[in-house]
Amino acid sequence: MAIDSESFELLLASVQRFVRERLIPAEDVVERTDDVPDDIVEDMKAMGLFGLSIPEEYGGIGLSMSQECRVAYEIGHTALAFRSVFGTNVGIGSQGILMDGTEQQKRAILPRVATGELIMSFALTEPDAGSDSAAIKTRGERDGDDYILNGSKRFITNAPRAGAFTLMARTDGPGAGGISSFIVPADLPGLSLGKPDKKMGQRGTKTCDVILENVRVPATSIIGGKPGQGFKTAMKVLDRGRLHISAVACGMAQRILDEAVRYARERKQFGKRIGDFQLVQAMLADSQAELYAGWSMVQDCALHYDAKPAGQSDPDVSMRASCCKLFCTEMVGRVADRGVQVHGGSGYINEFPVERFYRDVRLLRLYEGTTQIQQLIIGRALMDRD
Repeated sequence: MAIDSESFELLLASVQRFVRERLIPAEDVVERTDDVPDDIVEDMKAMGLFGLSIPEEYGGIGLSMSQECRVAYEIGHTALAFRSVFGTNVGIGSQGILMDGTEQQKRAILPRVATGELIMSFALTEPDAGSDSAAIKTRGERDGDDYILNGSKRFITNAPRAGAFTLMARTDGPGAGGISSFIVPADLPGLSLGKPDKKMGQRGTKTCDVILENVRVPATSIIGGKPGQGFKTAMKVLDRGRLHISAVACGMAQRILDEAVRYARERKQFGKRIGDFQLVQAMLADSQAELYAGWSMVQDCALHYDAKPAGQSDPDVSMRASCCKLFCTEMVGRVADRGVQVHGGSGYINEFPVERFYRDVRLLRLYEGTTQIQQLIIGRALMDRD
């Protein structure tokens, strides 16, 4: 799945222009209001950003993983709240349906997801099940042709905006094999939302709890129609999501480095630009080298992802995706820290973008699998090799 190179380059140029002319000038508004302006959201829909990864036959653009990463890299150059508006539609909210859903589910859901008419959210994490996602307690009890869902989900991205959830619930015994994935409309009786989370950074992103009290859904809402496949679906979805986040991390690292270089050229101390001092140059150099390494990893892994059969998991690709997620999200944290250091006291003042980005990028090491979970995945993959 990919679009021709000429069409893609036109799309990429449009995204770059959109980031430069519309999104970056609106960063302060997002920070101040804790929301993304409606007119920007509508522009995102018109550009097709909600359907980047959805095939053309279902109304999307149909980018390959390599192409999606290049777009994600550009979107990463601005406040991460902008990406969050459409990020769940592109990734974890829709990919489970695309990979494992029935044809009827795909045709009913994906065209509305691709246009942004329907915002999808991915509901896996719970108060007592974060990194240990196989330990979820939300129950799905069979009742005739329906299931009754009870439980709660935590830190669910885009839940306040969502029209439907890809939601994991336990329908059988303990462990990963007892988990099923449901498509759950947000307006069903018994489904409610908690108060919006107040986070350290990423203002403008929307997260909250999702509470289910005797929510009735038809058995046909199980993705793929087969109970017990939900955990496998979630893990396949996360491979792509982790690569996407890694590309975003590289884009943000580039933006922070650009801000640091600009400041180092303009700020003078002891009669010289601070960028002419070797210790400042060393910080900039370390950031450039790490960014280059991370972006090279992402592009290489994306090529491997595109080469595997569509919709199938590949242990080697999963391990590589975890390497990217681990390195790139840790890398951007170090780049942000150096960016603040180059700015000196100004880097701690919210008038400068690096202060905001320093807070924003911290979350990248947590969602879609913490750094420590990536280490476990990589380590186990190495031990299981022949």
